[in-house]
Amino acid sequence: MAEVLVIGGGGREQALAWKLAQSSQVDKVYVAPGNGGSRGSIENVDIAFDDVDSLFAFARDKAIALTVVGQEAASEAGVVDAFQAAGLAIFGPTKAAVRIESSKTFSKDLMAAQGIPTAEFNNFTDADAAREYAKSRPRPVVIKADGLATGKGVIIAESVEAVDEAIDTIMVNKAFGEAGSKVVVEDFLGGQEASLHALCDGRTSVIFPASQDHKQVNDGDQGPNTGGMGVIAPVSWITDEQLARINGQVVQPALKGLREQNAPFTGCLYPGLMIDGNDIKVLEFNARFGDPEAEVYMRLLDGDLYEILSACARGQLDPAMVQWRPGFAVTVVLASGGYPGSYQKGLPITGIEEAEKLDDIVVFHAGTASKDGQLVTSGGRVLNVTATAATLDEALDKAYAAVKLIRFDGAHYRTDIGRRAG
Repeated sequence: MAEVLVIGGGGREQALAWKLAQSSQVDKVYVAPGNGGSRGSIENVDIAFDDVDSLFAFARDKAIALTVVGQEAASEAGVVDAFQAAGLAIFGPTKAAVRIESSKTFSKDLMAAQGIPTAEFNNFTDADAAREYAKSRPRPVVIKADGLATGKGVIIAESVEAVDEAIDTIMVNKAFGEAGSKVVVEDFLGGQEASLHALCDGRTSVIFPASQDHKQVNDGDQGPNTGGMGVIAPVSWITDEQLARINGQVVQPALKGLREQNAPFTGCLYPGLMIDGNDIKVLEFNARFGDPEAEVYMRLLDGDLYEILSACARGQLDPAMVQWRPGFAVTVVLASGGYPGSYQKGLPITGIEEAEKLDDIVVFHAGTASKDGQLVTSGGRVLNVTATAATLDEALDKAYAAVKLIRFDGAHYRTDIGRRAG
């Protein structure tokens, strides 16, 4: 029986651990650092996701059969490179390959070189040059910090004043640290946003059903962007023909471009797309499972995740291994009051057990911790309430019924997840 290590501490990692623990070949799943939701055969390990030496030592000493990178910053820190150099099986991109997410300027240049459809853009290291270009483009214009900014380094500027404010925020005041040393300035794309995920072994890619995230914190897509307030899958208005086109025109060219740079991509490649009729353009690439997308995918996946990710790590992914259950899955995120700004931590949480007694409900923890035997809040996005059903409306009704049973002071959630898709 295998022991597995998942690197990260959010809802995505809890969902991956939950699915890995269902494998008949897996005896134990460790999550580093994990959160308050680990229980049963899932156990937390007090190691930071970017502590390469400690993660490597743990995996070696425990004879871990497979390590799964959930948190993209672990790849950027070099965890995958260290494991691969020692012959340890690991699912996730190397430091060179993760640049498709960790550097938006690198990613946009890769798209241009490979003919991947995307918005008109320019990259800048000089704030004044970025301002001048942004003001010359039709508004709204999109300004993106180059580096990782936990899903929050994108500003849509509707006016000249907003352009100045965005450039100041990212490049001058460094609200996102060194991630804002460079920016991408690109044209705004209209249409519906969708999230596509593809498992990749360097050459082979298997596209998942489409999902749709809800980024803004408030109903009606209002308020600041977040890491994601809820998601639905599949998305009925994205056709099988479009999925095949995305694989052929987006995912495969990206894999080819990375191989040409001696950075073959093994892991989950996740292009965020804007779809307007038959027009499909890439907003950005992510180099890991989305969060909260992973939570719905793990509810829908009909297969052994341990076998699938192990095959990816070996470069032997067989598309026949990846099957999906019929029906729909949804996630509604319960967030701390004030998120994505400042928020209080350490607030007691109740009602999860009652919620999970409802049919087809699984609650994946994200920003939770255990304090003196009491589950408390410890992050901005606290819980991911997931539901499955034969129809989208049924799944949403189930999820919201469960959400109403969970309590903590200041809890905030969107009440309109999935309503765009009708």
